[in-house]
Amino acid sequence: MNFTLKVWRQPNPSAEGKIEVYEAKDIPSEASFLEMLDIVNTDIIDSGSDPIHFDHDCREGICGMCSLTINGVPHGKENAVTTCQLHMRKFRDGDTIFIEPFRAMAFPIVKDLVVDRSSFDRIIASGGYISVRTGSAVDANAIPIAKPDADDAFDAAACIGCGACVAACKNASAMLFVGAKAAHLNHLPQGQPEKDSRTLAMVRTMDAEGFGNCTNQYECEAVCPKTISADVIAKLNRDYAVAAVKEAVS
Repeated sequence: MNFTLKVWRQPNPSAEGKIEVYEAKDIPSEASFLEMLDIVNTDIIDSGSDPIHFDHDCREGICGMCSLTINGVPHGKENAVTTCQLHMRKFRDGDTIFIEPFRAMAFPIVKDLVVDRSSFDRIIASGGYISVRTGSAVDANAIPIAKPDADDAFDAAACIGCGACVAACKNASAMLFVGAKAAHLNHLPQGQPEKDSRTLAMVRTMDAEGFGNCTNQYECEAVCPKTISADVIAKLNRDYAVAAVKEAVS
């Protein structure tokens, strides 16, 4: 398969970026999108030029590093996949493919397609920890948890922090990410002691990092590779309102 790639190139954060055109030739249909870029980069390196820089790690849809916008859609148009799980057979031979980084003020570009998503790390760190006993394993039924709560917590915990929700949102909102990271602890009894402080801290850190506001248009839910439901945003709003009232009257 052969493709024309139009790739965003930007040598450093302060430089002006631009789209450059590359030919991807003789790409196996079974190659992943990242493997296709590897093949193109081999040709670029052989020609003595600087390869296309992009983030990757596990290449199994687990780590959330492969943050590429493909033809205007974070991770591409396929549902519930990361960039590394997208295969070239999903494209037509001869297609022109636009490849850009995730765009958000809180995700500054490092180089080419690599963005700095450490703002997500700071949001998670602001939530602190849960004060439960660690060490030897406890009995499975020591803390009874209702099945719906366990299921909701598990679904929220599936978030890999890739940032596709932010890149898809016209406001660059991180509410789906923050909602998921708060919900997977706030649903469980172990997370209740710090629930209010965790929620306030994470939302306020999100705002301080420069993420926009949620206007409930669900682009985030549509592009999430782990199909996190926007219900976590509603829960975050409720938890934040309750925590803010408690703080005000305390």
